[in-house]
Amino acid sequence: MLYLAGARGRLHYRRWQLDHAQAVLALLPGIGQHSAHYHRFARALAAHGIELWALDTSGHGLSEGDPERPGNIHELAADARMFLDQVHERSDSTPFLMGHSLGAATALAVLRDAEPGDFSGLVLSGTPKAVLEGRSPKSARGRAQPVSRASAAVARSRAAAATESESDWPGPRLPEGLPVLIMHGADDRRAPIEPVRAWSDQVGARFLTYPDTGHDLLHEPAHAAVTAEVVDFVQVRSLV
Repeated sequence: MLYLAGARGRLHYRRWQLDHAQAVLALLPGIGQHSAHYHRFARALAAHGIELWALDTSGHGLSEGDPERPGNIHELAADARMFLDQVHERSDSTPFLMGHSLGAATALAVLRDAEPGDFSGLVLSGTPKAVLEGRSPKSARGRAQPVSRASAAVARSRAAAATESESDWPGPRLPEGLPVLIMHGADDRRAPIEPVRAWSDQVGARFLTYPDTGHDLLHEPAHAAVTAEVVDFVQVRSLV
Protein backbone atom coordinates (compact mmCIF):
# COMPACT_ATOMS: atom_id res chain seq x y z
CA MET A 1 0.00 0.00 0.00
CA LEU A 2 1.30 3.44 -0.94
CA TYR A 3 0.43 6.39 1.29
CA LEU A 4 1.35 10.05 1.68
CA ALA A 5 1.15 12.03 4.92
CA GLY A 6 -1.31 14.71 3.86
CA ALA A 7 -2.16 17.80 5.88
CA ARG A 8 -5.72 16.49 6.44
CA GLY A 9 -4.97 12.77 6.77
CA ARG A 10 -3.19 9.99 4.94
CA LEU A 11 -3.62 9.86 1.17
CA HIS A 12 -3.49 6.60 -0.74
CA TYR A 13 -2.31 6.20 -4.31
CA ARG A 14 -1.66 3.36 -6.74
CA ARG A 15 1.15 2.74 -9.17
CA TRP A 16 0.72 0.09 -11.87
CA GLN A 17 4.48 -0.25 -12.22
CA LEU A 18 6.05 -1.34 -15.50
CA ASP A 19 9.59 -2.38 -16.26
CA HIS A 20 11.04 0.02 -18.81
CA ALA A 21 7.92 2.18 -19.12
CA GLN A 22 7.95 4.34 -22.22
CA ALA A 23 5.77 7.04 -20.60
CA VAL A 24 4.03 7.81 -17.31
CA LEU A 25 0.50 9.15 -16.79
CA ALA A 26 -0.67 10.54 -13.43
CA LEU A 27 -4.45 10.53 -12.95
CA LEU A 28 -6.58 12.64 -10.60
CA PRO A 29 -10.08 11.06 -10.39
CA GLY A 30 -13.41 12.82 -9.91
CA ILE A 31 -15.68 13.03 -6.88
CA GLY A 32 -16.97 9.63 -5.82
CA GLN A 33 -14.19 7.81 -7.65
CA HIS A 34 -10.82 6.41 -6.64
CA SER A 35 -7.84 4.55 -8.02
CA ALA A 36 -9.40 1.06 -7.82
CA HIS A 37 -11.87 2.10 -10.53
CA TYR A 38 -9.05 2.32 -13.09
CA HIS A 39 -7.57 -1.18 -13.31
CA ARG A 40 -8.98 -1.64 -16.83
CA PHE A 41 -7.55 1.69 -17.95
CA ALA A 42 -4.19 0.80 -16.41
CA ARG A 43 -4.07 -2.54 -18.25
CA ALA A 44 -4.91 -0.88 -21.56
CA LEU A 45 -2.17 1.72 -21.06
CA ALA A 46 0.33 -0.93 -19.98
CA ALA A 47 -0.18 -2.75 -23.27
CA HIS A 48 1.38 0.30 -24.92
CA GLY A 49 4.18 0.81 -22.38
CA ILE A 50 2.44 3.58 -20.44
CA GLU A 51 2.59 3.38 -16.64
CA LEU A 52 -0.41 4.71 -14.72
CA TRP A 53 -0.41 6.33 -11.28
CA ALA A 54 -3.68 7.42 -9.62
CA LEU A 55 -4.48 9.30 -6.43
CA ASP A 56 -7.34 8.57 -4.05
CA THR A 57 -8.79 12.01 -3.31
CA SER A 58 -9.21 12.83 0.38
CA GLY A 59 -12.13 10.80 1.78
CA HIS A 60 -12.19 8.47 -1.22
CA GLY A 61 -10.91 4.95 -1.71
CA LEU A 62 -8.29 4.22 0.95
CA SER A 63 -7.52 7.88 1.70
CA GLU A 64 -8.55 9.35 5.03
CA GLY A 65 -11.01 12.24 5.18
CA ASP A 66 -14.64 13.16 4.62
CA PRO A 67 -15.96 12.08 1.19
CA GLU A 68 -18.54 14.89 1.30
CA ARG A 69 -15.80 17.45 1.91
CA PRO A 70 -12.69 16.38 -0.02
CA GLY A 71 -11.15 19.85 0.26
CA ASN A 72 -11.42 23.27 -1.30
CA ILE A 73 -9.62 23.87 -4.59
CA HIS A 74 -6.39 24.94 -2.86
CA GLU A 75 -6.36 21.95 -0.50
CA LEU A 76 -7.03 19.57 -3.38
CA ALA A 77 -4.18 21.11 -5.36
CA ALA A 78 -1.82 20.79 -2.37
CA ASP A 79 -2.71 17.09 -2.04
CA ALA A 80 -2.18 16.56 -5.76
CA ARG A 81 1.20 18.31 -5.73
CA MET A 82 2.38 15.97 -2.98
CA PHE A 83 1.29 12.99 -5.07
CA LEU A 84 2.85 14.40 -8.23
CA ASP A 85 6.14 15.01 -6.44
CA GLN A 86 6.27 11.25 -5.88
CA VAL A 87 5.53 10.61 -9.55
CA HIS A 88 8.32 12.96 -10.64
CA GLU A 89 10.84 11.56 -8.18
CA ARG A 90 10.22 7.90 -9.02
CA SER A 91 9.73 8.10 -12.79
CA ASP A 92 12.35 8.01 -15.50
CA SER A 93 10.41 10.38 -17.75
CA THR A 94 8.44 13.59 -17.34
CA PRO A 95 4.85 12.51 -16.56
CA PHE A 96 1.66 13.39 -18.34
CA LEU A 97 -1.12 14.75 -16.13
CA MET A 98 -4.74 13.68 -16.47
CA GLY A 99 -7.77 14.84 -14.52
CA HIS A 100 -11.42 13.84 -14.64
CA SER A 101 -14.25 16.09 -13.36
CA LEU A 102 -13.14 17.40 -9.95
CA GLY A 103 -9.75 15.92 -10.83
CA ALA A 104 -9.71 18.09 -13.97
CA ALA A 105 -10.32 21.16 -11.81
CA THR A 106 -7.56 20.03 -9.46
CA ALA A 107 -5.16 19.49 -12.36
CA LEU A 108 -5.80 23.02 -13.61
CA ALA A 109 -5.18 24.38 -10.11
CA VAL A 110 -1.86 22.51 -9.95
CA LEU A 111 -0.82 23.88 -13.34
CA ARG A 112 -1.24 27.51 -12.27
CA ASP A 113 2.08 27.16 -10.43
CA ALA A 114 3.77 24.76 -12.85
CA GLU A 115 6.70 25.67 -15.06
CA PRO A 116 7.12 24.77 -18.73
CA GLY A 117 8.55 21.26 -18.87
CA ASP A 118 7.07 20.10 -15.56
CA PHE A 119 4.60 17.90 -17.47
CA SER A 120 4.75 16.35 -20.92
CA GLY A 121 1.07 17.00 -21.60
CA LEU A 122 -2.38 17.44 -20.08
CA VAL A 123 -5.51 15.33 -20.58
CA LEU A 124 -8.88 16.54 -19.25
CA SER A 125 -12.29 14.87 -19.24
CA GLY A 126 -15.62 16.00 -17.82
CA THR A 127 -14.14 19.43 -17.04
CA PRO A 128 -16.43 21.52 -14.77
CA LYS A 129 -17.70 24.77 -16.25
CA ALA A 130 -17.04 26.68 -13.02
CA VAL A 131 -13.29 26.13 -12.97
CA LEU A 132 -12.98 27.64 -16.46
CA GLU A 133 -14.94 30.74 -15.41
CA GLY A 134 -12.94 31.64 -12.31
CA ARG A 135 -15.19 29.86 -9.84
CA SER A 136 -14.52 26.90 -7.59
CA PRO A 137 -16.53 23.75 -8.46
CA LYS A 138 -19.33 22.94 -6.03
CA SER A 139 -17.74 19.56 -5.29
CA ALA A 140 -14.56 21.30 -4.02
CA ARG A 141 -15.80 21.64 -0.45
CA GLY A 142 -13.50 22.14 2.53
CA ARG A 143 -14.12 21.25 6.15
CA ALA A 144 -17.28 22.71 7.73
CA GLN A 145 -16.44 25.80 9.76
CA PRO A 146 -17.44 25.97 13.46
CA VAL A 147 -20.07 28.64 14.11
CA SER A 148 -20.30 30.59 17.35
CA ARG A 149 -23.72 30.66 18.99
CA ALA A 150 -22.99 33.98 20.65
CA SER A 151 -24.24 36.07 17.80
CA ALA A 152 -26.16 35.44 14.60
CA ALA A 153 -24.26 38.32 13.01
CA VAL A 154 -20.92 36.75 13.87
CA ALA A 155 -22.16 33.41 12.51
CA ARG A 156 -23.16 34.99 9.21
CA SER A 157 -19.82 36.76 8.99
CA ARG A 158 -17.88 33.56 9.57
CA ALA A 159 -19.98 31.66 7.03
CA ALA A 160 -19.39 34.37 4.44
CA ALA A 161 -15.64 34.31 5.12
CA ALA A 162 -15.54 30.53 4.78
CA THR A 163 -17.44 30.66 1.49
CA GLU A 164 -15.15 33.36 0.13
CA SER A 165 -11.99 31.47 1.05
CA GLU A 166 -13.23 28.25 -0.55
CA SER A 167 -14.30 29.94 -3.78
CA ASP A 168 -11.14 32.04 -4.17
CA TRP A 169 -10.06 30.67 -7.54
CA PRO A 170 -8.59 33.00 -10.17
CA GLY A 171 -9.17 30.68 -13.10
CA PRO A 172 -6.87 28.42 -15.13
CA ARG A 173 -3.44 29.33 -16.46
CA LEU A 174 -1.43 26.80 -18.42
CA PRO A 175 2.36 26.64 -18.74
CA GLU A 176 3.55 27.89 -22.10
CA GLY A 177 3.78 25.20 -24.76
CA LEU A 178 1.90 22.50 -22.82
CA PRO A 179 0.12 20.07 -25.19
CA VAL A 180 -3.52 19.63 -24.14
CA LEU A 181 -6.14 17.01 -25.01
CA ILE A 182 -9.69 17.70 -23.84
CA MET A 183 -12.38 15.03 -24.10
CA HIS A 184 -16.06 15.43 -23.32
CA GLY A 185 -19.27 13.44 -23.59
CA ALA A 186 -21.84 15.04 -25.90
CA ASP A 187 -24.60 14.14 -23.41
CA ASP A 188 -22.72 15.15 -20.25
CA ARG A 189 -25.39 16.41 -17.82
CA ARG A 190 -22.96 17.28 -15.04
CA ALA A 191 -20.56 19.44 -17.04
CA PRO A 192 -22.01 21.43 -19.99
CA ILE A 193 -19.98 20.88 -23.12
CA GLU A 194 -20.10 24.32 -24.79
CA PRO A 195 -18.04 26.27 -22.20
CA VAL A 196 -15.40 23.54 -22.37
CA ARG A 197 -15.37 23.65 -26.17
CA ALA A 198 -14.97 27.44 -26.11
CA TRP A 199 -12.10 27.30 -23.61
CA SER A 200 -10.45 24.55 -25.63
CA ASP A 201 -10.42 26.86 -28.65
CA GLN A 202 -8.91 29.65 -26.56
CA VAL A 203 -5.95 27.56 -25.40
CA GLY A 204 -5.43 25.72 -28.69
CA ALA A 205 -6.21 22.28 -27.25
CA ARG A 206 -7.25 19.21 -29.21
CA PHE A 207 -10.94 18.82 -28.40
CA LEU A 208 -12.80 15.53 -28.85
CA THR A 209 -16.47 14.91 -28.20
CA TYR A 210 -18.17 11.53 -27.98
CA PRO A 211 -21.82 11.17 -29.11
CA ASP A 212 -24.31 9.30 -26.92
CA THR A 213 -21.84 9.54 -24.04
CA GLY A 214 -22.23 11.10 -20.61
CA HIS A 215 -19.88 12.40 -17.94
CA ASP A 216 -17.62 9.50 -17.05
CA LEU A 217 -15.87 8.71 -20.32
CA LEU A 218 -13.61 5.93 -19.06
CA HIS A 219 -16.62 4.03 -17.71
CA GLU A 220 -18.95 4.60 -20.65
CA PRO A 221 -19.42 2.29 -23.67
CA ALA A 222 -16.98 4.58 -25.52
CA HIS A 223 -14.19 3.82 -23.03
CA ALA A 224 -12.07 1.89 -25.55
CA ALA A 225 -12.12 4.76 -28.04
CA VAL A 226 -11.35 7.25 -25.27
CA THR A 227 -8.43 5.15 -24.05
CA ALA A 228 -7.08 4.83 -27.60
CA GLU A 229 -7.02 8.63 -27.94
CA VAL A 230 -5.16 8.97 -24.64
CA VAL A 231 -2.62 6.36 -25.77
CA ASP A 232 -2.11 8.14 -29.09
CA PHE A 233 -1.73 11.54 -27.41
CA VAL A 234 0.88 10.20 -24.97
CA GLN A 235 2.81 8.12 -27.49
CA VAL A 236 3.13 10.90 -30.07
CA ARG A 237 4.42 13.38 -27.50
CA SER A 238 6.72 10.86 -25.85
CA LEU A 239 8.65 10.65 -29.09
CA VAL A 240 9.25 14.42 -29.30
